Amino acid sequence: MAPIKLVPVDMKAGEHKKEPFLSLNPFGQIPAFEDGDLKLFESRAITKYITHQYADKGAELVCGDTKQKAMIGVAIEVEAHQFDPSASKLGWELVVKPMFGMVTDKAVVEEHEAKLATVLDIYEKRLAQSKYLTCDCFTLADLHHLPTIQRLLATEAKKLFDSRPHVSAWIADITARPAWCKVLALQKH
Repeated sequence: MAPIKLVPVDMKAGEHKKEPFLSLNPFGQIPAFEDGDLKLFESRAITKYITHQYADKGAELVCGDTKQKAMIGVAIEVEAHQFDPSASKLGWELVVKPMFGMVTDKAVVEEHEAKLATVLDIYEKRLAQSKYLTCDCFTLADLHHLPTIQRLLATEAKKLFDSRPHVSAWIADITARPAWCKVLALQKH
């Protein structure tokens, strides 16, 4: 595997809506990924590909027997369909809008904080039983939460995580993982 290279895209200048970026992601959205002649977009598809293609290069992110893998699949779907919609909407309102000089809609924030709180209450119960969402090892289900959680940790929505001890401990663990810290360091360059 060649070294990973993060390529900055100036979204304020609209680079993601022009070539050559559109040849990578025809929807003009972040992220896009290239591995040789393979071009992928959609973060979950990218992480699944990397997990299987480079399984021998790091932590096993889809582990266990068939039943355990099924539970990881469920947790991945929960992240995509229960956690992410409200968490991403909060990220839009609390991070992206202010970055572009737009006004945050407090009613939307309140609505999605309530929805996210419901999901986090379920996570709190689950995380009382295991270190990570599906078992005691870090999996793709945990990984998929990282970008949105990282964004929200710098906002008022952080209180939703901090008020739940198991969720808070889980977040402290996953955000301190060496690979995630490398990603954050790469993003600063």
